[in-house]
Amino acid sequence: MKENIIETNREQIENLPLNKLAAFENHPFQVKQDEDFQKLVDSIKENGVLIPAVARTKGDGYEIIAGHRRKFASQILGLETMPVLVREFTNEQAVIAMVDSNVQRENILPSEKAFAYKMKLEAIKRQGKRSDLTSTQVAQKWSAVKVGDEFGESKDQVRRYVRLTELIPQLLQMVDEKRIAFNPAVELSYLPKEQQELLLSAMEAEQSTPSLSQAQRLKALSAEGKLTEDTLMEVMCEQKANQKEQLKIPVDKVKAIIKRDLNPKELEDFILKAVADYQKKLVRQQQNKDAR
Repeated sequence: MKENIIETNREQIENLPLNKLAAFENHPFQVKQDEDFQKLVDSIKENGVLIPAVARTKGDGYEIIAGHRRKFASQILGLETMPVLVREFTNEQAVIAMVDSNVQRENILPSEKAFAYKMKLEAIKRQGKRSDLTSTQVAQKWSAVKVGDEFGESKDQVRRYVRLTELIPQLLQMVDEKRIAFNPAVELSYLPKEQQELLLSAMEAEQSTPSLSQAQRLKALSAEGKLTEDTLMEVMCEQKANQKEQLKIPVDKVKAIIKRDLNPKELEDFILKAVADYQKKLVRQQQNKDAR
């Protein structure tokens, strides 16, 4: 038996050199150096890599299917090798296994989920396991249902995530940073790339992001061939309801003064009338003062 190899059900766990382990091609998941990652580093420092990574042979090395964070943590600690379970995968099997091992992590970014879903959908379609599906449209619907069922999403939500991959990188990053909400981002993904670039410039100029209704209008204008730089700016310059200044007064303080049981609408009317009456009083006082 080869040194440093354990045979398990015809599969092998090897202590492989880190420099022989390449990241999965187009891997959509980021390795974030957050609190959870630091815990992983501390665990490996104390106990070593307890759960082997999974990889397949590729060229004169290996391609990681699962274990990118473990490799990075091992590199930080100055380790030269890590345990790896080497398996044989087809390209489609490798994509599906890579997505499945990562997509249900906590704190996954919308962009990560978007590209992961897209990769898995394309891999499932390439596998061609459903020969009874006679049209591309039916096959795509079945694939979205399958992925959704596996990850607790509806097929429509899976498709919405995949739409995010049509955003230019700057807008997609704003979705990850929660500067653009998910639903408006889906609508914006239907804009051609050049219109997304114009939108980005308008957002920077106005220091604002589109609401859902604004995003839907931009999408409709684009579909009608009416979305120009001027019409885009008109939509973006509109004041959104959540951007209007509001005066907030604690209800308990108001009720302590008026000492009446009023519903919110009655309370608002009472306050507005009181303010109007007080303003009239101030005007009369000023008129009397001027008349002296």
